[in-house]
Amino acid sequence: MIAPLIVGISGASGAIYGIETLRALNEIGHPVHLIVSEMGQRTISIETDYTLNEVRALAEETYSNKDLSAAVSSGSFRTGGMLIAPCSIKTLSGIANSFSYNLLIRAADVTLKEKKPLVLMLRETPLHKGHLEAMIKATELGAIIHPPVPAFYHKPKSIEEIVRQSVGRAFDHLDINHELFKRWKGA
Repeated sequence: MIAPLIVGISGASGAIYGIETLRALNEIGHPVHLIVSEMGQRTISIETDYTLNEVRALAEETYSNKDLSAAVSSGSFRTGGMLIAPCSIKTLSGIANSFSYNLLIRAADVTLKEKKPLVLMLRETPLHKGHLEAMIKATELGAIIHPPVPAFYHKPKSIEEIVRQSVGRAFDHLDINHELFKRWKGA
């Protein structure tokens, strides 16, 4: 049995990264548990044509961000890791400082303490010193900072192909097999 991946969608711009993550996991039959922050819910409605119910339907299990007693808040709940896509600076700051005031940050904190991969698709620019220091602190705790910076060697023809390449690279850090983009083979 494959341990589920926890997917978090925070309030940063780029909700499509989280949605594409869910779609891709469904395509390969990988179980997924979902936490959407309150601002993540708003960002989904602002940036996409998806409803919150449509996004939730892409996950095997969903949790309220306010439910700090949810299964994913405990280290005894088995997971394959966690991906927060997109990850806001607010969420990054909570993770970096172990300030588990909501389920999204608590699940990330548990992921770190259990030595499972935590990938943060940080979505913010430009960055000031405080942002950079929070990224360093999160990295020192074990998180992988993975901004969705597009690559172009695979000659994307659409925004979807650019998004899928970023999601695929995040999956690589989580050891999830996929065929979301054409890999670099050399010049």
